Amino acid sequence: MQSDFLLIAAPTKAGEDFMKQVKLVGLPFIALTNNKMERLKLEGQGVKQIIQVDTSEPGTSIIPDYPIGNVILFEESLPLCCRYIQICRSWTSRPIYVITQSVNPRLIYKGLGADYVIYSKNGDVKFLISSLKTNNHIGSV
Repeated sequence: MQSDFLLIAAPTKAGEDFMKQVKLVGLPFIALTNNKMERLKLEGQGVKQIIQVDTSEPGTSIIPDYPIGNVILFEESLPLCCRYIQICRSWTSRPIYVITQSVNPRLIYKGLGADYVIYSKNGDVKFLISSLKTNNHIGSV
């Protein structure tokens, strides 16, 4: 049985820490970015699989060659997070999680297709890893 890939957009320090934890527990994941500088930074951190999308034209993104499962988006800015949700929603029927430090955009994100909006002052959501580990297999689409 092939595993879905967890897709993580981690432009924040909390996101980077989460990605390191996911790597440590051995979950298959792909990093998501929209610029070359962040891509180079991710490569420098040892991230093997990276998808770079053009967020200025959300309709132009190609569908990844990998089965995308859950999506974790660490909010850096409202517009960027909105674009990521719009792009990723067409890639998976699995939950999209948005991790935010602001309580205001919750309904916006939900309206665009996010399943869970988690408010966290420090962005520490390591508690998600255990549920992601048990739910990363194809079959419950």
